[in-house]
Amino acid sequence: MNVGIIGGGTMGSGIAQVAATSGCKVKLYDTNQAALDKAKASLEKILLRLIEKGRIDSEEKNRIQANISYVNNLKDLADSNLTIEAIIENLNIKKKVFSELESYVADDCIIASNTSSLSIASIAASLSKPERCVGIHFFNPAPLMKLVEVIPAIQTSKEVLEKAIQTIKDWKKVVAVAKDTPGFIVNRVARPFYGESLRIYEEGLADFATIDNSLKSLGHFRMGAFELMDFIGNDVNYTVTETVFTAFYFDPRYKPSFTQKRFSEAGYLGRKSGKGFYDYDANGKKIEDSNVIQSDSEESQKLANQIFDRVLVMLINEAADALFLNIASAEDIDTAMTKGVNYPKGLLAWADEKGIDWCVSKLDTLYNEYHEDRYRCSPLLRKMNKENKTFF
Repeated sequence: MNVGIIGGGTMGSGIAQVAATSGCKVKLYDTNQAALDKAKASLEKILLRLIEKGRIDSEEKNRIQANISYVNNLKDLADSNLTIEAIIENLNIKKKVFSELESYVADDCIIASNTSSLSIASIAASLSKPERCVGIHFFNPAPLMKLVEVIPAIQTSKEVLEKAIQTIKDWKKVVAVAKDTPGFIVNRVARPFYGESLRIYEEGLADFATIDNSLKSLGHFRMGAFELMDFIGNDVNYTVTETVFTAFYFDPRYKPSFTQKRFSEAGYLGRKSGKGFYDYDANGKKIEDSNVIQSDSEESQKLANQIFDRVLVMLINEAADALFLNIASAEDIDTAMTKGVNYPKGLLAWADEKGIDWCVSKLDTLYNEYHEDRYRCSPLLRKMNKENKTFF
């Protein structure tokens, strides 16, 4: 298969590596020659590291490199069977690129976007053959993250969807099929992990470290919410939240936080700027605060449980609502969260474990306390509780 990748940044070059490793002939396109040079040098470093770790040998390294060519003319992608765009999250720019690309490629070439939250239907509408367009959303870093969300637009043909799914599976990735709605599965369902943690902080219930430690110690999340926001970048994470909030017609469940907005405006972006919710050294390693007092008192344990329960039930509610609105199957929702953002277990399976009655009771308690629509219980959870059902 001939694969064209549009965009020589981290994501584009990562997808190119995945396709080339699977034996595809890949052309990585970018208008910026410096970006292409950087992508090539970066791949060399990555492959040398894989040799050091014994994952590949020098012959395999040479084979992968030989499968990728670097081009700066969009016409060079004319022989592609599949193209995947991985450029700036700007709808108008993507539409312009897609429209031009279509004039070069064959009629049966699949044209895909790696967008994380933009409408696939809108992107497809820029094509004269919109049925060939599909969303293929990788997670960063693409070579390491197992999950790929495949998102058909309402225009996407069944044949194109099936071919896209099979191709991604052939690339040894796990596929979750999602409806073309803002944030798809992962970026939608994960919003409360950040949003509710920020809300808990803004209410003065706990500081960043206490919230993060509660999520890690009780929930076994690999990173706390504030550590993860710093890792992603506060500017990037805030923009995704704002995009999802706007796209859902300002549903209060996705309301952005003034705290994160101010941190972003101040340039406190996280690891990449040396300062975010935490401070970082020149190597991007978190500088531990020696003044943080670790307490195992009954009161501190009670607070940790409150924090964890509140964030978890909001995540479960979001996952349940995604199922209620047919965004994806229960299996794909749980797969997306474990394989896409490394959650310790699927949220719907977690709901079964905690008990659907527990979920409904926690959400109703929050709603009765705040009378805010962000805490409304999903109709699916309420219905399942009445019928004494579980997700699995």
